[in-house]
Amino acid sequence: MAATFGDDYLYFYEESIDDGHSDDDAAAILGLLDLPRGARILDAPCGHGRITRRLAAAGMVMTGVDLSPAFITMAQDAQRDRPGRATYQVGDLRQLPCDGPFDAVVCWYTSFGYGDDDDCRRTLSEFHRVLRPGGTVAIETMHHDGAVRHFTAAPDAVVVTRGDDAMIDTSRFHPLTGRMVTDRTVHRDGRVSRTSHFIRLPTPPEWVAWLTGAGFSNIRFSAGGGGPLELDSWVMVVQAAA
Repeated sequence: MAATFGDDYLYFYEESIDDGHSDDDAAAILGLLDLPRGARILDAPCGHGRITRRLAAAGMVMTGVDLSPAFITMAQDAQRDRPGRATYQVGDLRQLPCDGPFDAVVCWYTSFGYGDDDDCRRTLSEFHRVLRPGGTVAIETMHHDGAVRHFTAAPDAVVVTRGDDAMIDTSRFHPLTGRMVTDRTVHRDGRVSRTSHFIRLPTPPEWVAWLTGAGFSNIRFSAGGGGPLELDSWVMVVQAAA
C-alpha cells in the first residue's frame, strides 16, 4: 500500500485533490453530517490531512489517522499556523490508535476496501467502537454496479500524464471475490516503477450485512455529489448510525 499511495500518488493526482476539490469535499461532508461546531470527527484514513484541516477550520475538533508516517508528517506540517483544532496519529484502521468517542467518522475518496473481507469488517467494527451511540459513519467509495459497468478493463488502460511523466493503470474485475485489481506502471523522471493493488467493492446488500454485523443501523446510500443512488452511479456515499 505504501508503494501505491505514496509520492507518485500525490504527484499524479494533484489536480484531483487540489484546494478547489478539497474545499468541495469538506463542504459536502459538513452538509452530510450537519453537526454543530465543536463536534468531534475522526478522518480515517486522513492521508496528508487535506480534509482534516478544512473541517478543523470549520470549527470541528479533528483527529486524523493514517498508516503512512510520511503522510502524517505532511499533515502535521500543513496544520501549523492553520486555524482550528486537529491532531494526527499514525495507525491502522483495523486497530485504531484512538478511543473517541467521536460524533462522526469520515472515510473519504475511495479509501475503504484495500484488504480482505475480514479486514474490511474489522475496520467497520473499529469505526463503530470509537463512535458515540448515535454517531455517524460516512464512507465515500466506488459503487459496485456503476464501477463494474463503466471501468476501463485490461488490456485497455487509464493513463494520467504530467509533462513527460505518465501513470498507467490496467484493471480487471474478479466477480468471485468482488475485487478490482489494478496493475500500475509509473514513468517519472526517467525511472520506471510497478505496483499492484486491489480494492474490494461490496454491493449495497453486502454493505448492509457488513455494517449491521458491526453494530450499525439506519444504513442509507446516496450518489456521490448527492441524489439517489442509481445503477450507473460511479461514486456512492454510505452512511450509518452507531
